[in-house]
Amino acid sequence: MKQHARSEGIRPIIGFMGQRYERIEGRIRTFIEQQPVFFTATAPLSGDGHVNLSPKGRSGTLVVIDGLTLAYLDFGGSSAETVAHLREEGNGRITLMWCAFSGPPKVLRVHGQGEAVFRDDPRWAELIGYFAEVDGPSARAIVLVRARRISDACGFAVPFMTYDEERTQHAEHFARKTDEEFAAYCEKKEHLGVSLDGLPALPLPLPARTV
Repeated sequence: MKQHARSEGIRPIIGFMGQRYERIEGRIRTFIEQQPVFFTATAPLSGDGHVNLSPKGRSGTLVVIDGLTLAYLDFGGSSAETVAHLREEGNGRITLMWCAFSGPPKVLRVHGQGEAVFRDDPRWAELIGYFAEVDGPSARAIVLVRARRISDACGFAVPFMTYDEERTQHAEHFARKTDEEFAAYCEKKEHLGVSLDGLPALPLPLPARTV
């Protein structure tokens, strides 16, 4: 991303109090859908476990299903810490965050309860339809997030950045693999079946797709 040109003159900073929202709708939903990147944060219940923070990109991989439910497509190519934390009994905590890198400043967070829906889940066929344009062999799971707290903050310290274009390497690389080849790749990769803290993560062997 390129640095945004500095605006002419100096505008006074007026105090801004963050707001809470009952639902993801209107301008909040529009803001989410316009951002090219978001971040996810999870942690195990253990106090000495590894906190996980991940950037998420690729256009079309996050959808707002309704006013309190979001979903994003979990791809291969990384570890499975998020999935492990969501699967841990009594856990499931997740926070999604978006930053405005252009336009008015804003940081938006959705604190919620997450669930990993795997490829052999009866709900898979319906949910994968939300991601038809970006679906492929590397789709490992769909993460459902049910919002418990929706809030924003000023974002005054977030710099202006310009969005150039999508990176294509991930989609191109995994598009060359069959489902069978991707499943074999997952079995060989470290920290997919279990997390850094030894928690169950992706089910391996990876369930075959029914859709």
